[in-house]
Amino acid sequence: MISPKDASLSALSRTDQPRHETLRRLRARTKPTGRRAELRPKLVLASASPRRLALLAQVGIEPDALRPTTIDETPAKGEAPRTLAIRLARAKAEAARDQIANDKELADAYVLAADTVVSVGRRVLTKPQFVEQAVASLQLLSGRSHRVVTAVHLITPDDRARRKVSETRVRFKRLNEHEIDSYIASREWRGKAGGYAIQGLASSFVYKLIGSYTNVVGLPVTEVVNMLVGEGFPVYFNWLKFGETDAG
Repeated sequence: MISPKDASLSALSRTDQPRHETLRRLRARTKPTGRRAELRPKLVLASASPRRLALLAQVGIEPDALRPTTIDETPAKGEAPRTLAIRLARAKAEAARDQIANDKELADAYVLAADTVVSVGRRVLTKPQFVEQAVASLQLLSGRSHRVVTAVHLITPDDRARRKVSETRVRFKRLNEHEIDSYIASREWRGKAGGYAIQGLASSFVYKLIGSYTNVVGLPVTEVVNMLVGEGFPVYFNWLKFGETDAG
């Protein structure tokens, strides 16, 4: 169960950042006024995931840039799934933030990152690299419940951080050998946490789901929108443009 403290948005905190002066830090100290202050703020997504991009587009959010990062996602010994997701999301966000720290176009952008972890109990099911690993994941998930935890980490232009963790419980039906072999043959499992994609063929495996569906896809949309709006990012501005398009 998620505690009330974890379920709410975490308190704003200052994030780790490079010690040397950067354009980002300079702009944070000298906030724009006048016409520049009216410009739409920019958003950088620390991912190149087509699924996360599609989910953001679904609610009218289009990142100005993608800055996927390469970090070691290996769980530490004894590390809980929730702790792992939080640690990796923060690491991705901070790495992307550092990439744009001296970029004239993006230095003062919001940075959004997420990490999704699938687990059975405390056992983390990573993204399988080989067929044997994917088969083992599906066999483990067959006929039982598992948790999907996504941690979202947002860094504001003045380097404050907000975090949200979303948890969904998913129960698979009992899978037979033919179903597993057929799914493996589809190759849909590649690059997916837990070895399956709920938005694809594996939707036929889901017997029960409690929590956010988009969280299982890879990004809890409700939480992301609330975080961005709470920090002054104009999410709803694009919704007005949708209405103008329809009217035309």
